[in-house]
Amino acid sequence: MRILIAAILGGIVMFIWGAIAHMFLGLGNPGIHQPANEDIVLSTLHEGLGTTPGVYILPSFDPKQWNNPVAREAYAKKSSTSPYAWVVYLPQGDDMTDMHRQLPRQWASDTLASLMLAFVMGLAAFSFSQRLRIAVAAALFAWLSTLVPYWNWYRFPDALTWAALFTQLIGWLLAGAVMAWWIGRGERKPA
Repeated sequence: MRILIAAILGGIVMFIWGAIAHMFLGLGNPGIHQPANEDIVLSTLHEGLGTTPGVYILPSFDPKQWNNPVAREAYAKKSSTSPYAWVVYLPQGDDMTDMHRQLPRQWASDTLASLMLAFVMGLAAFSFSQRLRIAVAAALFAWLSTLVPYWNWYRFPDALTWAALFTQLIGWLLAGAVMAWWIGRGERKPA
């Protein structure tokens, strides 16, 4: 029960920190810009991308052509001289101001992540500072295993990648402190 309560507390702290980081500190969108002419881009998306939702990388290369040196050389030339885009595409659109689905999913994600972290923190009679170091290690693990590869392979902006590190570190330090306190409060101290 200690672990479950710690997870709920951690999920609440992470959710509140995420709201502060994104809404008040602007850490959710560094490196994300407004297009110079959005209407022109939007008017060509259906024609250029079709009707299948998903992620599109432009210029695009069919992985089945990797062993074709002519196709690979043509793509290398095109990709080195063309603009690059990583597009999350929903051909039917979505009301981006309606967050009634995203907010509960975010809280659930924060709480499930907190449950995993609380489980590890509760494996042994760690001190408060050891549990806090576990939280920092978890934040660094999450960032290194997700955002850094997106920066590396998909060219996510440097500012967005660094802001994500800051957001994860501060969030998991705060949530980790609450969780470490809760988990450790019922443990007996050696005499």
